[in-house]
Amino acid sequence: MGLPAPYAGSRPLEIVDLELAQAGAGEMLLRVRAAGLCHSDLSVIDGSRPRGMPMVLGHEAAGEVVELGPGTKGFAPGDRVVLSFVPTCGECAECRGGRAALCEPGAVSNAAGTLLSGERRWGELGGEPLHHHLGVSAFAEHIVVSARSAVVMPDRVPFEIAALFGCAVLTGVGAVINSAGVKAGQSVAVFGLGGVGLAALLGARLAGAGPLVAVDRVPAKLDLARELGATDTVLAGEDTVEQVKAATGGGPDHALETVGSETVLADAYAATRRGGTTVTVGLPHPERMLSIPAVSLVTEERTLKGSYLGSCNPPVDVPRFVDLYLEGRLPVERLLTHRLALDEINEGFDRLASGECVRQAVVFD
Repeated sequence: MGLPAPYAGSRPLEIVDLELAQAGAGEMLLRVRAAGLCHSDLSVIDGSRPRGMPMVLGHEAAGEVVELGPGTKGFAPGDRVVLSFVPTCGECAECRGGRAALCEPGAVSNAAGTLLSGERRWGELGGEPLHHHLGVSAFAEHIVVSARSAVVMPDRVPFEIAALFGCAVLTGVGAVINSAGVKAGQSVAVFGLGGVGLAALLGARLAGAGPLVAVDRVPAKLDLARELGATDTVLAGEDTVEQVKAATGGGPDHALETVGSETVLADAYAATRRGGTTVTVGLPHPERMLSIPAVSLVTEERTLKGSYLGSCNPPVDVPRFVDLYLEGRLPVERLLTHRLALDEINEGFDRLASGECVRQAVVFD
């Protein structure tokens, strides 16, 4: 963590052979078939999202069940599954209250770098215990995961597309549908057009939003946003807020920030109309602070809210979003811009850091 870019030279990710223990109770051994490169992975690499090291990185994946641990139910060898980066216990107050994304044991195990059981299944590296990444550790040919991290996926969905449902689609589409509650005819602005941001754009179009404004600093991403349904695009700069307000007749009903920057979040909030809602899904460094006019929350009846995992319940929302994809109403395949071999992964993160891609996937043959 913290090695300098370009990563093709500094090589923060090293390919090694590791020992993997057998799956425990409620766990499964999976063969990973595809794994997406997400900005949340990059945030671990550059140190803006500190995690325990050393770590087997990666959290957005799809694969096949190889073996079941003792007492594991609901799956069978050969099942195709997509993985969620929040294992949901189904028993804590948050899970019982319908807020699976905030699962307490899931949050504890993710922070500790373990599986939901509190155990690690990786062997040591150089005498140090290896951490799991968000219960998944997707950048590996085989992994052990909690069954609570997995959802069965139809055979018709290619693995490299299926992987995107575990993070980009859940987070982006979920933020629009679940967190913001966008309704037909409401205006929406999406700040940041990575995989999550463009998934949010797809979700807003699905909801019937309009005007639908896309904001980014990369012109090619604005071109893609227009192809995916944006009615207006804004090249981010000093007058971003004014341009978004002009495109939406005074500000959007809903503004979504997906960058993980407190300054971009401040712009999204400033652009939101009176009575509107600003939703953030980005992950800034824990020490970064946001400053807004506090009185505006009252006098303008504004709402500022966070959205983690798109406020989704993966066993419910993944099948729902997959059905929409299979119906042609959620063209998730448009988010995938690059397919990589595992030994190209450091170069992939250079591409992600420079904004040259939307979503990339390591494909294991």
